[in-house]
Amino acid sequence: MEEQTQQNQTPPQAPEAPKADPQDVEKNKAMGILAYIIFFIPLLAAKESKFAMYHANQGLVLFLGGVALNIVGWIIPFLGWLIILPLGWICLIVLAIMGIINASKGEMKPLPIIGGIQIIK
Repeated sequence: MEEQTQQNQTPPQAPEAPKADPQDVEKNKAMGILAYIIFFIPLLAAKESKFAMYHANQGLVLFLGGVALNIVGWIIPFLGWLIILPLGWICLIVLAIMGIINASKGEMKPLPIIGGIQIIK
């Protein structure tokens, strides 16, 4: 009985970051970085790159998060304008910077909070 409770209390492991081909990373590092600024450019220019598509997916999720943040922030008077929008945008900018740093290092590391969301396959 005691073993079962200990096994159930083990914290869940974070999903392991996917590995990219080193040649793909070097060839498409700029596309990975660009994905956090304008997410659709890697979708058009580097469709075959697993590395660029991974970062384009995270850029798209950030973009959709920004759209949702703006909708919620503008619907809720005062609280949304003075708290939700500024704090939300700071969080989105920090996540985008983290993504740009990961892409520039050639890593396919998921971003906190949104890293598990996959829209582009």
